[in-house]
Amino acid sequence: MAHEERGRSLKAETNVKLRSFMETWIYAILSGRMPVYAATIFLSAFLLFQVQPLIAKFILPWFGGSAAVWSAALLFFQLVLLAGYFYAHVLIRYLKPKMQFNVHAVLLVASLATLPIVPNAVWKTTGSADPTFRILLLLAATVGLPYAILSATSPLLQAWYVRTHKGAIPYRLFALSNFGSLLALLSYPTLVEPRLTLHSQAVAWSWGFLAFAIACALAAWKSKEAGSDTTSETTSSPEADAADAAAVAPSLAEKFLWIGLASCASVLLLAVTTYLTQNVAPIPLLWVVPLSLYLLSFILCFESDKLYPRWLFLPLLVGALGLFSYGITWYENNTDIKRLIPALCASLFVCCMVCHGELAKRRPHPKFLTQFYLMVSVGGAVGGMFVAFISPRVFQDYLELPIALVAVLALVTCVFWNKAPQTPGAPREARAVWIRVALVLVTIGFAGYLGRAQVKKDRTFVRSVRNFYGVLHVRDDKEGDYGSPAERVLVHGTIDHGTQLSRPGSDRIPTSYFGSGSGISRALRTLHETRGAIRIGILGLGAGVTATLANAGDTLHYYEINPLILDIATHQFGFVNGTPAEKSVLMGDARLILESIPSEQLDFLAMDAFSSDAVPAHLLTREAYQTYLRHLKPDGVLAVHISNRYLDLEPVVSQSMTEIGWSGIKVEDEGDEEPFYSGSTWTILNHDPNFFKHQNFKTSGTFPLKPKPGFRGWTDDFSNLITILK
Repeated sequence: MAHEERGRSLKAETNVKLRSFMETWIYAILSGRMPVYAATIFLSAFLLFQVQPLIAKFILPWFGGSAAVWSAALLFFQLVLLAGYFYAHVLIRYLKPKMQFNVHAVLLVASLATLPIVPNAVWKTTGSADPTFRILLLLAATVGLPYAILSATSPLLQAWYVRTHKGAIPYRLFALSNFGSLLALLSYPTLVEPRLTLHSQAVAWSWGFLAFAIACALAAWKSKEAGSDTTSETTSSPEADAADAAAVAPSLAEKFLWIGLASCASVLLLAVTTYLTQNVAPIPLLWVVPLSLYLLSFILCFESDKLYPRWLFLPLLVGALGLFSYGITWYENNTDIKRLIPALCASLFVCCMVCHGELAKRRPHPKFLTQFYLMVSVGGAVGGMFVAFISPRVFQDYLELPIALVAVLALVTCVFWNKAPQTPGAPREARAVWIRVALVLVTIGFAGYLGRAQVKKDRTFVRSVRNFYGVLHVRDDKEGDYGSPAERVLVHGTIDHGTQLSRPGSDRIPTSYFGSGSGISRALRTLHETRGAIRIGILGLGAGVTATLANAGDTLHYYEINPLILDIATHQFGFVNGTPAEKSVLMGDARLILESIPSEQLDFLAMDAFSSDAVPAHLLTREAYQTYLRHLKPDGVLAVHISNRYLDLEPVVSQSMTEIGWSGIKVEDEGDEEPFYSGSTWTILNHDPNFFKHQNFKTSGTFPLKPKPGFRGWTDDFSNLITILK
């Protein structure tokens, strides 16, 4: 009995302690102590970076599925981040606590009116003009106000925290903010994207934003109350007042250094992301990895000064710059991405650690907190503007990365130029001078090396042009030692998009991926033999090599989004001009064009649209196939080019084939019949399986197309490229 009595007594005591703990914890939150600030900042950061891949993937099909869509989206996010930080700075500096609460509460309510964050389809465009401004306007209309409010949360709540906790150091809240951002990024491609459709993601995010708005309003209310509180917790201590009075305002040169360091890291982030997505696919996974490393460097540098030891990272910076230089060469030579991704990502992390580490070492007194974050956001916006807006209009190649590398080294030189020796003395002074001279010489030498390499590269091309959709080069190759003929090559990114032999009559000779053994060539020969003159549609023009497969009497329609491609195909190559078929080129996104025009009544339609080596996912969805069927005759043939080094597109095509009730084969061509052929993989689909009994399909390299068990078909609302990575 005594034992049971003691047990009941212990249980009651435990319940009292637990109740007391919960009451204390709840009071801490309701009274505006650290948990409410931390929780609100964490949730805002999570939502801030969860919405980036979500909304970018939503609009990706509306603008050609280009990797540049992500760059434009990041530019928008950085500009709105700047607006949010500016708003926080003005709110804290010029308004009283009560007015701060009133203004912020009104904006929170207004932002709720924009939910859910589902883009309006009226923003779609069938044109081929640069869509950067349209993307910015679309994003502003869809997520502009909520994103601005989320962006302002971290500096705003840190400033409120300083107000209620005099003498406190709020920069660890900045690290917490970046941790929430990192968690959001890592969870999107691994947990969210594979399980939820885009509309479900948008609705879930909107509910999360509602929860944030409530928490943020609570924090703002408690901050307003603290502004007039006279308790010891919020009243300035003599030490805190003395520290505030002694705080020195940052100089103009210091502010420019903040901007420079932040902009270099931003440019490196976007440049590396472009390199990765150009040759694989513009997918959240390859957006997230570089951005996660970028944020991780923020977290480490602002969590503790000890996590950025200069003695370690400055030597690593030298190695990173060298690895970046080799990475550029590897990229141009199509090095295996298993080597390229680790090299570029490791170098990006080291450079960002240096940029953000030096930023963290120069963070000012909390009195100038919002000003510091404002300058950092200006740097991010400058970097985004340089990559997404200026570079495609000024440069003819991807020069952002080498420019950023030189800039990082130059900024490190500036950092140490004015760094005085720790103790006075002639030897130390002399050593400091030599270190400065060495840094200047290294910077100049590195810039000269990268410049010389770029000039040497440019001399190998007949023509180089660039726009929103990427970089295009035209190159003349001489006759090789092993029988390879002299030819002209179109290169998009780093991938050949068609070649023409340097000989008379070459404008009627098929080359590259369209040899006699390729799937598209076999299908068109079969149609010509059985039907005579036919109507042909091709998604993607390239150099125009497919025009050699059309005969006199045929009707040949191309659908091409990049105006530079059309210019090159008609001026640097002769295929389009030399075809005897009746031809036309419709400019704009192929799918959007087909959705907007009457049925073409085609005998044959081929999907051959690539951006470097990346396939636009929106051309392979269930809705895309329904559009293709509307433009094909009942007995029409659909061909899909699925050659790819990193993605296995066969399950995607097979699943769609099953859903529309068609049959199909896969044609693998080694391209060894002629030295000017390239290996290719095509899938050929038709409603009638007897079509594949023709003699043209009885040779080697043809395989029946079968759906992959358990594979989830792609729709406009769901696609997951992780499941088809080779």
